[in-house]
Amino acid sequence: MTVVAMPEAMQANGPADVDHPLRRALRSGRVVVGGSILGLIVLVCVGTMPMTLGQTQLYYDLQNQNVVRMPPAWTPFTMVFGTDGLGRSLLARCLLGGVISLAVGFAAAGISLVLGVSVGLVAGYRGGWVDSVLMRVVDILYGLPYILLVILFKIALEPVLGGHMSAQAANMVVLFSAIGLVSWLTMARVVRGQVLSLRGQPFVEACRAVGLSEPRIFLRHILPNLIGPVIVYATLTVPNAILQESFLSFLGMGIVDPLPSWGKLAGDGLLTALNPLNPRWWMLLFPCLLLVVTLLSLNFLGDGLRDVFDPKRDAAKI
Repeated sequence: MTVVAMPEAMQANGPADVDHPLRRALRSGRVVVGGSILGLIVLVCVGTMPMTLGQTQLYYDLQNQNVVRMPPAWTPFTMVFGTDGLGRSLLARCLLGGVISLAVGFAAAGISLVLGVSVGLVAGYRGGWVDSVLMRVVDILYGLPYILLVILFKIALEPVLGGHMSAQAANMVVLFSAIGLVSWLTMARVVRGQVLSLRGQPFVEACRAVGLSEPRIFLRHILPNLIGPVIVYATLTVPNAILQESFLSFLGMGIVDPLPSWGKLAGDGLLTALNPLNPRWWMLLFPCLLLVVTLLSLNFLGDGLRDVFDPKRDAAKI
């Protein structure tokens, strides 16, 4: 009787270890750097909310006009970023604005993710007239101006939500809902293309041959194979949503006073920063700097995840 010796790796650890996506992600420099910076920003902004939301010395005193538009100073801590036109600590405003900008970005990306994945799955898997109708709807929405769609959604949703919550909360919900409702179109096309390539694969035909139901094939075999592309695109959707919120706030159509966001702070500080007689550069620099660092971190993270989930990454190295 011949005894076949097992490889040492299999003797010690059983079957050969599979290169898990999590291990590949931890080996990716862009994922580690982008995720670490983003996590630090989120942790600091969210962790300081009890301080930035409270009516403390971080906010202005109307009786003391000497603290209006003061330049940055190392002491006290609230003066690190200077003050704005009302004497409020720009550091506190930037931290609270980061919470709002990130919340709007992640919420809008979540709505875009749900709508885009749902429409793309149905269109790609069913095909036929269902695919044609859904894709023509996507084409029509693509042809409409983005700002017009956001304005229409705000007009339609604000009366509905205004009677159930405060004005600021209703405005935030309307804002990220409007951004999410117009940001799912590319996601739907990406998912549709992936489903069209997957539904003709041998494993799907094998599922049909053994008699599995269509919903089971749909949910248990096709949807899990879309996790990689969906995660990558969702990561890249968040900075796009943050930029859209910043653009709308800059135009006066986004976050309203007294709540801040990075885009609104940059818009408020633009005119004073560009004043040639007495420029207040810090009112524009710090909100824009935080916005740029966050967007770069999100893009680094998305690019790294794209490489991690790319099935052709190993073939490209050969």
